[in-house]
Amino acid sequence: MHRPPVIPVTRDDVQDRAMSNRDLRSPPVIDVRTVAQRIVANIERIMVGKTGAVRTALITLLAEGHLLVEDVPGVGKTSLAKALARSIDCTVTRIQFTPDLLPSDITGVSVFNRNTGDFDFRPGPVFANVVVGDEINRASPKTQSALLECMEERQVTVDGHSYPLTGPFMVIATQNPVEMEGTYPLPEAQRDRFTARISLGYPDLAAELAMVDEHAATDPFAALEPVSTAAEVGALCQAVRLVHVSADLRRYVVEVVSATRRLAELRLGASPRATLQLMRASRAAAALTGRDFVVPDDVQTMAQPVLSHRLVLTAQAQVDQVSQEDVVRQVLARVPVPQAPTGPPPVSLDGRVADRVPDRLADSVEVRAERNGAVAWRRSPRVQ
Repeated sequence: MHRPPVIPVTRDDVQDRAMSNRDLRSPPVIDVRTVAQRIVANIERIMVGKTGAVRTALITLLAEGHLLVEDVPGVGKTSLAKALARSIDCTVTRIQFTPDLLPSDITGVSVFNRNTGDFDFRPGPVFANVVVGDEINRASPKTQSALLECMEERQVTVDGHSYPLTGPFMVIATQNPVEMEGTYPLPEAQRDRFTARISLGYPDLAAELAMVDEHAATDPFAALEPVSTAAEVGALCQAVRLVHVSADLRRYVVEVVSATRRLAELRLGASPRATLQLMRASRAAAALTGRDFVVPDDVQTMAQPVLSHRLVLTAQAQVDQVSQEDVVRQVLARVPVPQAPTGPPPVSLDGRVADRVPDRLADSVEVRAERNGAVAWRRSPRVQ
């Protein structure tokens, strides 16, 4: 009986074939950090000197959440929303909220068709990938509530029929502070739907001078081109969902949110929805820095924009001029932070020393793989 020749196979051959098979099975990996930097740089052509606010807005998008921009008139709230929307090649709509705006003006309406004898649904401006709601607190509470189902369920129900919204879907709402005349404070139920709230503030002297030079000759929005697509953003969101959060970090997030419910300064603390959204925002923050695992800095960075607008102060706290931001800082100072490990740093399979990865904060270090170099990392042996 004829036997086929035996071809020796080395360990390197096995690893190469395994890597090739994995590449065939796995979908293409998207570089979250590179795409995010491209979007941030494009937005900063409009928003000069507001890198922190721009990054928070992008983190909210990648966390599949919604953004509330609150500040005084004229600081660039609508410009930030428009710049983010135009940086992505997707459907964008804008709603100017006024006291006479009706819920059907947002969601859509059923119109009788004389030819068919039936009602045809005409979608409203909420049927888009990015919905910019300008001065949302100038509309009545009834109209504001029209966004509740859209933001949470990602669908619209009109006349008993539900219509799904296409993803990615994000609402960017702007509002003036409630002490301004002619505004309606957002109810707690709707504020809780927003993943994050940011305030832009006035620019410093250098940033304002750069803004004057940029806007003097031409309109920057006229030259603003999309640098990403809706499909690419969807892939980014999928990559963010895969960012690892260790057991210690999950417990830390829960303890931070839970601590807001036991403070004397608060009449209402953060909800369980806030826990989930803080987790998602922390994942997105880690992905923007090029990591596939979350560290405590990600949680602490996102705690302020994610939690502060959900907290309701007591009357005494308002008299004492305690702010929601002060309460979040107090909580972060009280809750113990998970500690980084001790011992030798992790090494690669070929013996190269890697940057230290907090193994208590990343349970999967032993099977972690670098996307670009396809290097599998394992923990180095403990020194006895």
